[in-house]
Amino acid sequence: MGGRGVLATGLALALAAGPGAAPVLAEAAPVRCAPQRGGTQVGESWGQRRLAFTGVWPLTRGEGVTVAMIDSGVDARHPQVRVAKAVDLTGTGARDCLGHGTAVAGIIAGADMPEIPFSGVAPKARLISIKQTNDERGDVALLARGIVRAAELGAKVVNVSIQTNDQPDLKAAVDYALARDVVIVAAAGNTGNTGDGASAPAYPAAYPGVLSVGSAGPDGHRTDFSNATTPVSVLAPGQDVTSTWPGGAYRQDLDGTSYAAPYVAGVAALVRARHPELDNVRVRRRIEVTADGATGAGNGAGMVNPLLAVTAILPSEAVAIAPPVPPPLPSGVVSKAVPPDREAISMSVGVTVIALGAAALVTGVSLVLPLGRRRGWRPGRAVVPDE
Repeated sequence: MGGRGVLATGLALALAAGPGAAPVLAEAAPVRCAPQRGGTQVGESWGQRRLAFTGVWPLTRGEGVTVAMIDSGVDARHPQVRVAKAVDLTGTGARDCLGHGTAVAGIIAGADMPEIPFSGVAPKARLISIKQTNDERGDVALLARGIVRAAELGAKVVNVSIQTNDQPDLKAAVDYALARDVVIVAAAGNTGNTGDGASAPAYPAAYPGVLSVGSAGPDGHRTDFSNATTPVSVLAPGQDVTSTWPGGAYRQDLDGTSYAAPYVAGVAALVRARHPELDNVRVRRRIEVTADGATGAGNGAGMVNPLLAVTAILPSEAVAIAPPVPPPLPSGVVSKAVPPDREAISMSVGVTVIALGAAALVTGVSLVLPLGRRRGWRPGRAVVPDE
């Protein structure tokens, strides 16, 4: 797995069939289920304060987004871990005998409980647990199967806190999930886990299209163990991390890029819930361009910023689109013009003429009557020339 001494290098096994095939598994040997002990006390971790993802919750808590985690299983009895579906690829049962998967689940979607200061990034996301291992070394073939299975189950975000070598079946599984619009978040890996002290790119984090996550410490800088050879997209808290643990317990001392990756998987769930119109490429880009800037190998774009990832207005997404041509109005909505009533017009003209004539007659009479009264209605004297 991705923790220091926990992130697996994986076994260099390949499936003869494609990643969608289901290989025949040998009968699993009995597993000793004895994860390390956790504690009953828990506080708010520095990572939770640093990312301040609770500030995004008024907008979204990841509702409606399915997140699959391929790991060591989950202790579903933990009060803060709620699993919608559990898939076991190992044939040993869905329980978590390592503790790693339960911690990853808590970081992604640990339930928000008023009396507990710890919570996951996207507490309302729907969580699928796909168990791929029972120990610190996982099977590459099962990892490939798990990625394909997650995509088939409708996961929109897949967390892979596992590092291994490049394998054809693993690459095919990643390509299959990306083609189905899945955001794949993977740990960039820890140095010193290859057995010879050499650092090599960790897969699937190094595949194109995968959101690769490095580890940062409380000072905000990349931790020394975070693999800088792997192409890194962003950083997230990966040192002294707090999370849930089997037996209803907690751990507050978890180290590794495998614990940084689920923070980013949770942020991806918040972004997909708030912006369902964005495809996996634009979700990944949004998380990268809104990170708190950093420089240097292994830093990527810097520390992931949940609030900006959800709320930022990116110029490339604000594309002006001409409004569509409105459809024609249905017949009958606009009344047709009424044809003129010529008889009414003729009558109106006649009435107007009569009225004008009557007015002229009244005016004339009003001028003639006073003259007639003064003369006693006698005709006027004719004027004779030269009289």
